[in-house]
Amino acid sequence: MKHYPLEIFWSDEDQGFVAEAPDLPGCSACAPTEVEAAHAAQQAIQAWIEAAQAAGRAVPVPREVLPLRRYSGKFLVRVPRSLHARLARQAAAQGVSLNQYVAGVLARG
Repeated sequence: MKHYPLEIFWSDEDQGFVAEAPDLPGCSACAPTEVEAAHAAQQAIQAWIEAAQAAGRAVPVPREVLPLRRYSGKFLVRVPRSLHARLARQAAAQGVSLNQYVAGVLARG
C-alpha cells in the first residue's frame, strides 16, 4: 500500500482525534487518541482505495512530504499596515516580541 500523509487534529465536535488523508477526498477516521486515529486512518485509506478501484476511479498518488529538517522555520508574510500595527500592539500588551506573538497565534490555528 502507498503511504499517504495524514493530518491529525482534535475535534471538539467528535470528542476525539480526527486523522484525515488530504490526498484522498473524504477519507478520515476518528479515535480517542492520535495513535488510534492514525491506525484507523490506515484502514480508511485502504477502504477508500478499494472503493475507488471498484468504481473505476483513479487513485491519486500520495504527495511528497518533506522532512522537518528541510524547513528553516522562517517565511515572509506581507500584511496590511493596519494589521501589522494591531499585531504589534497586541504583542506589546502581552509583553512579548511581535515574532513570538505571531508564532503563538499561528500555533493556535
